[in-house]
Amino acid sequence: MSRQLKFNIFRYNPQDPNSVPHTDSFWLDETPSLTLFIALNRLREEQDSSLNFDFACRMAICGSCGMVINGRPGLACRTLTSDLPGEITLMPLPVFKLVGDLAVDTGTWFRATNEKIESWIHTDQEFDPEALEERMENDLANSIFELERCIECGCCVASCGTANMRADFVGAFALNRVARFVMDPRDKRSDADYFEVVGTDQGIFGCMGLLACEDVCPRKIPLQDQLGILRRKMGFIGLKNLFRRKV
Repeated sequence: MSRQLKFNIFRYNPQDPNSVPHTDSFWLDETPSLTLFIALNRLREEQDSSLNFDFACRMAICGSCGMVINGRPGLACRTLTSDLPGEITLMPLPVFKLVGDLAVDTGTWFRATNEKIESWIHTDQEFDPEALEERMENDLANSIFELERCIECGCCVASCGTANMRADFVGAFALNRVARFVMDPRDKRSDADYFEVVGTDQGIFGCMGLLACEDVCPRKIPLQDQLGILRRKMGFIGLKNLFRRKV
């Protein structure tokens, strides 16, 4: 016998001056292999057409359907209701600007953060469309690809204690991106250049090491390893700079 699920869903339209933050409750019969993505679409189609939430690919590739699911950031398309209790509370991701109900604007935050950390290959080599791709050892290419699997869903940022308290903190996403460029031989930035980008409390030294970011990452990116490596590297550079000033 299937369960009847109760959904407590945050509702608020910041564009409507008469709207007040609150939760609405909905009930839905559970079906086999039901995901939150499918459940929310059913609720919108069958019970309340004004329900606002984001989705695109439904395959954990676009990252659009990130939300707080019973207090834990996650993707609606990857979450089976069978893994949850009969009462499910859904809230929008914190840190990001609220669009309405469960929908938030992650794009503006990620665009600004990518610009802040200069998230591109830095090289003085002119582009030659006829040239062959630069060779790279398979192990190194795989290590870089491991960090490139981020889908910018925002779950790591939403779960971060520092990001929730400070708007200037770049978060695990940005630190992971910098770690990716540090290991890429095509990027010609020096250690000092990277230190200027993330060697502050807005960067790696603002991380409290709680590692909720890795815990909620739907792509299981090894953030703990990369944050530890980056912290040691930036710490060593900081000490060298300190001793250089004293000499």
